[in-house]
Amino acid sequence: MKVAVAGGTGLTGRHVIEALSAAGHESVVLARSAGVDLVTGAGLDAALSGVDATIDVSNVTTVRRAAAVGFFERAGRQLLGAAARAGVRHHVALSIVGIDRVSTGYYEGKLRQEEIVRDGAVPWTVLRATQFHEFAEQILERLPGPVAVVPRLKVQPVAVREVAETLVAIAAGEPLKAAPDLAGPRVESLADMARRLVRTGTVRRRPVLPLWLPGPMAHGGLLPTGPGPRGTQTFEQWLQGRRR
Repeated sequence: MKVAVAGGTGLTGRHVIEALSAAGHESVVLARSAGVDLVTGAGLDAALSGVDATIDVSNVTTVRRAAAVGFFERAGRQLLGAAARAGVRHHVALSIVGIDRVSTGYYEGKLRQEEIVRDGAVPWTVLRATQFHEFAEQILERLPGPVAVVPRLKVQPVAVREVAETLVAIAAGEPLKAAPDLAGPRVESLADMARRLVRTGTVRRRPVLPLWLPGPMAHGGLLPTGPGPRGTQTFEQWLQGRRR
């Protein structure tokens, strides 16, 4: 099977490429470094020639609604349009558990991405996954100052490698439309995850102060609400590889 990976050079995309290789599939990277621009569509038609399935793990780093919606709108339409012209049989998009319950600018962009997939001409599957084990580190990297003020919320982190393997398995099968939510094996406190990560010495040492947030995010809004596949690697196991 020949599979094109949108965002194939990012954190998730690199794992998807590895999972495709391990499963004996051929991969095509859709990224600017490979001569493909998802936003303008440049290079897409040529890159999708002979492709059986597409996996979209493309991303944009922003908290602004306009930027997030704009990116996922343009990239989604370009990718789905080119996939339809190429005769792609299955489009798989990675999304996030809870984006229909928790309102943020970025999540608005992901909801728009899902809508474009559902309305497209290519048979599809959307897999919503919980936050990756790297989530706490990503939060800390964005917080300046001598104290890290981390939202007081519950997450169920999953290994990005396991997400990638699930995406590849889905792409090889029949389109499911909405796949069951994928989550990690254990519910964790984000603030506690941040503290434990700081103690490893792999990020800047500073106190972590939990910040209560109102609304669904503070009441399990990012956790799965129904049955679905669960990863096996815990945050603590992931952390073991980070300790100095």
